[in-house]
Amino acid sequence: MLGAIAGDIIGSIHEHGPPAPPGTPLIDPRSFVTDDSILTLATMEALLEGEDYARAYQRAWERYPDAGWGGMFRRWASQGGGAPYNSFGNGSAMRVSPVALWFTQRDQALEGAERSAAVTHNHPEGVKGAQAVVDAIHRAFAGQDGAEILGQVARDYSYPIEPSLAALQENSRYNELCQGTVPAALQIACQTESFEECMTTCLALDADTDTLACIAGGIAEARWRVPEWAIALIRERLNGEQWSLVQSFYRTTGKPLGEQRDV
Repeated sequence: MLGAIAGDIIGSIHEHGPPAPPGTPLIDPRSFVTDDSILTLATMEALLEGEDYARAYQRAWERYPDAGWGGMFRRWASQGGGAPYNSFGNGSAMRVSPVALWFTQRDQALEGAERSAAVTHNHPEGVKGAQAVVDAIHRAFAGQDGAEILGQVARDYSYPIEPSLAALQENSRYNELCQGTVPAALQIACQTESFEECMTTCLALDADTDTLACIAGGIAEARWRVPEWAIALIRERLNGEQWSLVQSFYRTTGKPLGEQRDV
């Protein structure tokens, strides 16, 4: 989804850095596409082509070997994309958002999220993280407000939620696990009031920032769509083939491309 790609790009230059101070611009000439966007695009491609997720993800690594892959994923992809490696890292959650657009029925979307996760992240926490993100996106598209989404998803997936966004920021620590990243992304996307506020809040945490903003951005898109400035940023950072894939995916699903009505 565009929101996930925008979040990845916005957060890219803040990963491993200190939390961004208030007023930090969301658009920065140094920002770039990471493996989070590459695998989100690969999920789109797998859905469009009816292809196995494992092959789509391995091919993404082959096309973009320098995209900043995690070590376990790199080994898996370089060895032919064989058996999953029982990961519960946040990679299963950051690439899953297109599944929520593709399937109109919630149960089908949750099953699709499990399949997309399990080719690498077959640990229960890895699968749960992907399903929680898809569930939140589905609920947002169905018109539930942030409080409803957060309350229901947190209960269903047994995720702890901080008392407030201020407490979340104060207690945040860098974390690359699903159980450390997904609850924070859910809370931010559900307790902020705009795409911009969602992104700014992500940058203010001590976190795996590009992935946190990627996950939150997918949920934020379902709540508010993606603003034109973020679409312009994406178009600047994606190559022609990648942007064509995005257009094809949105055209096929019938969802509006951000704030634009015509794809």
